[in-house]
Amino acid sequence: MTNIRNIMILTGAGVSAESGIDTFRDSGGLWEKHRVEDVATPEAFARDPELVLRFYDMRRAAIQTKQPNAAHAALARLEAEWAKRVPGGTVTLVTQNVDDLHDRAGSRNLIHMHGEHLNAWCTACDERVPWRAPLLDRPACPACGVPALRPDIVWFGEMPYRMEDIYGALREADLFVSIGTSGAVYPAAGLVRGARDIGARTLELNLEPSQGSAWFDEARHGPATQVVPAWAEEMLSGG
Repeated sequence: MTNIRNIMILTGAGVSAESGIDTFRDSGGLWEKHRVEDVATPEAFARDPELVLRFYDMRRAAIQTKQPNAAHAALARLEAEWAKRVPGGTVTLVTQNVDDLHDRAGSRNLIHMHGEHLNAWCTACDERVPWRAPLLDRPACPACGVPALRPDIVWFGEMPYRMEDIYGALREADLFVSIGTSGAVYPAAGLVRGARDIGARTLELNLEPSQGSAWFDEARHGPATQVVPAWAEEMLSGG
């Protein structure tokens, strides 16, 4: 792809699936044993906080045992080397994932639009703090001392984080790439339409066609650990 200066990448669960992190929309996925309404809404937390905290404590512990895969590494390399190939060019990575695998792979220009498992949010003082331990026993907030911590996760019905920054990056993008997403969760699913509206090229990299595949100029399908490194290498080699 020629004449590409700024790249915006959106990643979803398909990027981390090969690292052993469950998706939640596939058969056998994360929510099979729990209804979304029981563990991933503000109403669920108000109704049964112990169930919600136990669920997220298990997810937080599990994520710390996983490792970045070749797709995460390829995206971090693309970000690090893109400005050398295209002076002044940028790669902005927006992830729907709440794991830290992009961070550990080395991505830096990174937006976690749905929050992070390894953070806790204090609903008393509004501070967000790094957090790796359980929350079930209601520990005190390190900032204010009030036992009002909850997972720093955007639940269904809540507004994703940093949408102004996300739309700002989209407005500057020459290429929008969606990787490992279902195309079903808004507002992320609508970003490809925004990219098309401004004339950016659009590319889908996914295991199989998503619900939004028809909106993309091009789609490449296969495991993320294969299609993402191949695409990143193509971009860096000027293909």
